Amino acid sequence: MKGFDFENSGLSEKLRTVKSKAATLSFLRLIVFFAMGGLFVLSVSESPIWFLFFGASVVAFISLIRKYNDQKDQEAIYLALEKMNLEREKRFSRKLKGLDAGVEFQEKTHPFSNDLDLFGDHSLFQLLNHTVSKKGKETLAAQMKSEFDLDKASTLRIASAELATKPDFLLAMESIGNAFYNEEKSNSGWVNWLNSEDKNSILISIFAFIGPIGGLALAVLTYLGIVPGALFGVWVLIGMAFLSLVFKPLKKAAESIPSRNQLKTYRYWLAVLEEEKLESPLLKKMQSPFLTREVKASTLFDQLDSLGLWIQNRINVLYIPLNLFFWTDLFLYLRLISWKKKHGNLVANFPAQLVEWEVLISLGAFEKEVGGKGKVIPVTKGMIGKVVSHPLLEPGVAVPNDFVIDENQRIILLTGANMSGKTTFMRTLGINCVLVNLGLSPFAEEFGFSGFQLYTSMRNSDNLGESVSSFYAELSRIKQLIDRIEKGEHIFFLLDEILKGTNTEDRIAGSEALIRQVDNTNAMGIISTHDIELAELEERIGSVQNYSFHSEIHDQNIDFDYKIKRGACPSFNAHKLMELMGIRFQNEK
Repeated sequence: MKGFDFENSGLSEKLRTVKSKAATLSFLRLIVFFAMGGLFVLSVSESPIWFLFFGASVVAFISLIRKYNDQKDQEAIYLALEKMNLEREKRFSRKLKGLDAGVEFQEKTHPFSNDLDLFGDHSLFQLLNHTVSKKGKETLAAQMKSEFDLDKASTLRIASAELATKPDFLLAMESIGNAFYNEEKSNSGWVNWLNSEDKNSILISIFAFIGPIGGLALAVLTYLGIVPGALFGVWVLIGMAFLSLVFKPLKKAAESIPSRNQLKTYRYWLAVLEEEKLESPLLKKMQSPFLTREVKASTLFDQLDSLGLWIQNRINVLYIPLNLFFWTDLFLYLRLISWKKKHGNLVANFPAQLVEWEVLISLGAFEKEVGGKGKVIPVTKGMIGKVVSHPLLEPGVAVPNDFVIDENQRIILLTGANMSGKTTFMRTLGINCVLVNLGLSPFAEEFGFSGFQLYTSMRNSDNLGESVSSFYAELSRIKQLIDRIEKGEHIFFLLDEILKGTNTEDRIAGSEALIRQVDNTNAMGIISTHDIELAELEERIGSVQNYSFHSEIHDQNIDFDYKIKRGACPSFNAHKLMELMGIRFQNEK
């Protein structure tokens, strides 16, 4: 692994220094290039002794190219760290505009993701995502939307907690991805190529060695005047017949091998992973494929990069004469198929494994930067939360609450004034459940729940294209919930402003019917409503409990404390809110 500097302080000064070094090396490289041309002319026209100086100039030129590339790579790392610092500030302050919102992963029919702001503007995805590849984003999004599995989450939590203690490792992995990754080609194409077999023949093997020897001998004999130069034409024509045998497979390889930046990303990622000491079972398992080989994983990508550089530059004006004179494509093809036979199947697995590491880095970086730091506690039946807050609200602004739901109070009826915090509270519980399922710490002092699946109906909207009203959309969501709970599934539901699209009488009757239907199942959850009449169900249904959010009305404003309280809401504020918005009510006599 090259000795990159991943320290993210003093970046402006570091960037000026590295750009100055790169400019100096670029100037020296240009001088050596012209010197190399002059020495070549002297070698041919004056004396072969100049070839020694020409060779030295070639070595110096190659060395300068490598040093220049190293400086440009370090510059790319610094620029990536600058970008990461800005993104970190946005996440910490919860000003997430400009971060990838993952809108392509929004899914209205998903059991909970659309209602909990997992994707879109000001979403959990923006707070969590540190991936760089398309597949990495897709895998992270799928994990965010996955069914709840507390055993898997527990394993992930140990891993993400360990990664959060390794800031240097996280910075190195993320900055490398941001600096170099460029997904010009689909991974599936070159993975399939790596797993494919290439044909070989004895003719290719024989003439791969005859070509350089014969070409060199012919060049020496022509230079000495022993044979006429016209024989070069015959030699080239013979060579083209053999070169045609490997033209198509080398063209296929050139099209399949990823770009140098993509290979560089994998190579540097693997070099960092090879050096990192990890302890948690999951991290050691994920690291092990890169450590148990005679040849380091990063070295294999070095070799593939070197082969790819030659293969993808075969139409270079400097390479074509060498190929025609020395039949170098044959030797290149033999090296390629030998490498593929030894390492192709192994290397083909690395891209998918590195995608999993992108997700793990996102989890660890989230825990390090903005994680909730709460303790996950075991719960036999239901949910317990102590000082629970919403991760998307700015720290210090979010008002935490305690919450308990169990077999004795399985259905919470949540009433309250407009804007008092009912919906935010329900989303707070739901999004913390998602965090726990991801293997992350909740935004709470303590938080835990039993092995249920989450289902929400909160953000139902009409769809003119499908001729669907918002009320019908809500009924469809509720039907899916009923279908699942009547099959015996353990569901925790969050239903916001239930049946709000119909008249008061039907809404109250339908809500009560649904509550009684749910009462005879394994489901439990929260139903918010503005219908205070439903609060009477606490007296008639043993599993129903009333909770509420209140507001305090003054002459020119309304105050909210956003704290959940036991019992039904004693007063509502819609009349006052409308008045404050300019609606003038006639004085009632």
